[in-house]
Amino acid sequence: MSRGNGGEKLFKGKRDKEKFLEYLEKTVQRYSIIIHTYCLMSNHYHLLIETTQSNLSIAIQWLNVSYAAYYNKKHRRSGHLFQGRFKATLIDTDEYLMPLSRYIHLNPVRANIAMKPGEYPWSSYAAFIGRTKVPDFLETGRVLSYFGTKRREAIKTYTAFVEEVHVETLENPEKQAVGGFIMGDEDFVRWVKDRFLSTRDDEKEIPQLRKLKPRVSLETILQAVCDEVGCREEQIREKGRKGNQARELAIYLARDLSGVSGRDLGEFFGGVSGAAVAVRYNQVNRAVARDKELRGQVDRIKERIFNI
Repeated sequence: MSRGNGGEKLFKGKRDKEKFLEYLEKTVQRYSIIIHTYCLMSNHYHLLIETTQSNLSIAIQWLNVSYAAYYNKKHRRSGHLFQGRFKATLIDTDEYLMPLSRYIHLNPVRANIAMKPGEYPWSSYAAFIGRTKVPDFLETGRVLSYFGTKRREAIKTYTAFVEEVHVETLENPEKQAVGGFIMGDEDFVRWVKDRFLSTRDDEKEIPQLRKLKPRVSLETILQAVCDEVGCREEQIREKGRKGNQARELAIYLARDLSGVSGRDLGEFFGGVSGAAVAVRYNQVNRAVARDKELRGQVDRIKERIFNI
């Protein structure tokens, strides 16, 4: 979901919304994302997206920047159109795809700008129920598959699912989100924690993932590295020794798991600079990506740290 800056309108007329949908289609083509549901409101939009690659951030950035450039030129304005970064909620599809799709499609009804969701032309609902042609960039099959094996039957059941609910009492499914951004059962939340425990690239996709990461003491990290490699803590903290893999591993894990700033880490590891810590981290990160044996060693150290 992305909002206009300071509550400003994102769409001033029909052509603006048409243009946004054109850019949305191009985003799907460029970044291989899958749009399951969408709704354009006056000052914000909702997208129910599935990513096939780790590129959500760059995809939405391209969409917003492209549309903002068009909007500013057309309406002779300058400055930011969107309010900061988009909001992303990670969902367990099996449990939450259906209620989220319904909630998004009912946005115009809750906002009192349509009596029924099918009357609103700027959401995917009309395409879902067969009132309009399904655009090339929209995937309706996944959601409808939960409502029946035959499309006609599925559409009928989905229509009842959306339209027969009392909008006044319908609760936003996101209120059930763990940490404000993960929607799923305990197993799903546990999987997210394990999958994204120490991957900084994925923090760029969903910055809220930082909330999940336990902050581990530097002493715990050093002890785990020593136990794995077979060395003393003094050997890790001393700078200047070439080929000190234990030290490199400790710096790499400390930067990911401790929550300590680069500058403070530099002081802890013998008085090196924060920039030097970043350089060492990036070197090990690249090595871990290409070296299966090293990656296994890092995983074993994490197992010692988290007792998993």
